[in-house]
Amino acid sequence: MSTRRRLARFNRVFANRLIGRTVSALPGFGAVLHHGRRTGRLYRTPVMVFRGGEDYLLALPYGSDSDWVRNVLAAGGCDLLTGGRALHMAEPRVYADESQHDIPAAVRLVLKRLRVTEFMALRAASSEHKESPL
Repeated sequence: MSTRRRLARFNRVFANRLIGRTVSALPGFGAVLHHGRRTGRLYRTPVMVFRGGEDYLLALPYGSDSDWVRNVLAAGGCDLLTGGRALHMAEPRVYADESQHDIPAAVRLVLKRLRVTEFMALRAASSEHKESPL
């Protein structure tokens, strides 16, 4: 198993449970609420979130084969908690962008150092924002 996959497993089992409830309030971060493909169980996954025009962009540091990414793609959307609000997101698409032109310059340096080249773009399903249940 690669180092990247081991880190992803550690984060899923331990770190996400510790920081998952608070990270969505921090600038540049959020949490994706999604249902498991087989279990239907609700999961909360911390993510890095950026705006790219009308889209919300999520960095995929562990790649597009992560369970949460496959869950969101299979469901055709998810809920995104960011900035104290919950947004229903739709039209997920995964893309590779080595230049990271839609990512803020300061963050781009960190993501390039981590060799992040895959991202997910999501579009808000409606213009209404509902308050976060947190």
